Amino acid sequence: MEISNQTADECPCCSGKHKERDEKEFKDLMNRLKRIEGQVRGVQNMLENGVYCTDILVQVSAINSALNSFNKVLLGNHLRTCVAENIRNGNDEVIDELAETLQKLMK
Repeated sequence: MEISNQTADECPCCSGKHKERDEKEFKDLMNRLKRIEGQVRGVQNMLENGVYCTDILVQVSAINSALNSFNKVLLGNHLRTCVAENIRNGNDEVIDELAETLQKLMK
């Protein structure tokens, strides 16, 4: 895991840390996001075409499920790599960071 200090050009809501992902993990996560993006565009089209509310709500629920699935995969990868590596290197602060992240995810 590569860690760098945040610069003025970076997103203010990000930690400034970076992670290099292997190609398989990167492709899997990107494919999931592209499918979700397609689902969102589908809902936009439904709205533009005056589709009935409950039909749209069902599709939005599917998007929420897909995002939750994305989060579960990303969290699992994070635990197996970043968290485990930091703990092995004696950086127990990562546990507090993980607890804070989980609190944000459970809102």
